[in-house]
Amino acid sequence: MTSTNLPDSLIATLPGSSYTDPGIFAQEQEHIFETMWFCVARASDLPKPGAFRTVDVGRESILVTRGRDDAVRAYFNVCRHRGAKLRTEESGEVKRAFQCPYHAWTYDLSGKLVAAPNLTKMPDVGRTEYGLVNVAVREWLGYVWVCLAENPPSFEEEVIGEVIARLGDVESIEHYGIDHLAVGRRIVYDVRANWKLIIENFMECYHCATIHPELTEVLPEFADGYAAQYYVGHGAEFGEEIHGFTVDGSEGLERIPGVSENQDRRYYAITVKPQVFINLVPDHVIFHRMYPVAVDRTVVECDWLYLPGVVESGKDVSRSVELFDRVNRQDFDACERTQPGMSSRLYAKGGVLVPSEHHIGAFHDWVLGRLGTRRPE
Repeated sequence: MTSTNLPDSLIATLPGSSYTDPGIFAQEQEHIFETMWFCVARASDLPKPGAFRTVDVGRESILVTRGRDDAVRAYFNVCRHRGAKLRTEESGEVKRAFQCPYHAWTYDLSGKLVAAPNLTKMPDVGRTEYGLVNVAVREWLGYVWVCLAENPPSFEEEVIGEVIARLGDVESIEHYGIDHLAVGRRIVYDVRANWKLIIENFMECYHCATIHPELTEVLPEFADGYAAQYYVGHGAEFGEEIHGFTVDGSEGLERIPGVSENQDRRYYAITVKPQVFINLVPDHVIFHRMYPVAVDRTVVECDWLYLPGVVESGKDVSRSVELFDRVNRQDFDACERTQPGMSSRLYAKGGVLVPSEHHIGAFHDWVLGRLGTRRPE
């Protein structure tokens, strides 16, 4: 059955090859991850000058660091001499400079070439011209976002615009003061599935009644199959007997002061393409960052953010962490169960989306548009 003769209730998905073909994944790296704003770190992960993280963005390794002026900067993690990686660790700290371990070319925190063997005998080598190559950086919601494009797109349109499209305005997310919250827990998941399967799963709730018993207990409307993201501005309401966004529905932690009465006892989910999920509840925020590693592997870093006083006091956050940690593991198990089916001859032309999933079709069209391709007939 082709997309032209499906019942009106169903629309076609992408073909299975979109999730298994390394060539398509390479195109996505080039035309999506390397051209869009990509979230790479919590700003607090770079607490002082010289602190750094290395992150793979598309096919490139990026070095993110804090300078002596306290500004966050990002560079291609490539020595200008012979191309060696400057740092291979995921994170660390240097005192004043990054030195290439191969030939000792040395760059200060602003990226300037400050030393190299026999450099004084090469007066024609420009210290800035042969310094590290900058990557565009923005900070928002307490996170560092980078863009590898030579002419980066508008951050306001591409990132903040996604939040406005979901919530109706930017003020709604500002109420949570995410940039001032503290990381209470971080869990990293290694998911054996294509990044698009993870996004599709997060965007819909047709599966919620099947695999998320804890979540549907807290948010009963999810059992009906429509995700909160299906409606602009809508937040899923807590059940009548639910006191907090916790694994057992018990009382949560101190409510974030800026959260409005209309937002209280509600859950909001936002997808910021291509790799961020933001979950808002009255007492904490759950922030996911996806790092597509291969066509069938995605690393997901998830932060649970609370008021600083909650974290500093050592209050027990385990019940709120456990709820979404279970949700994550249930979702990722479903994605890993789906990934092998993408290679089946039965899925060569793809599957179908039911009405509560039709908005995923728009995501598929977006992916194809970024790659400059069309749906197969």
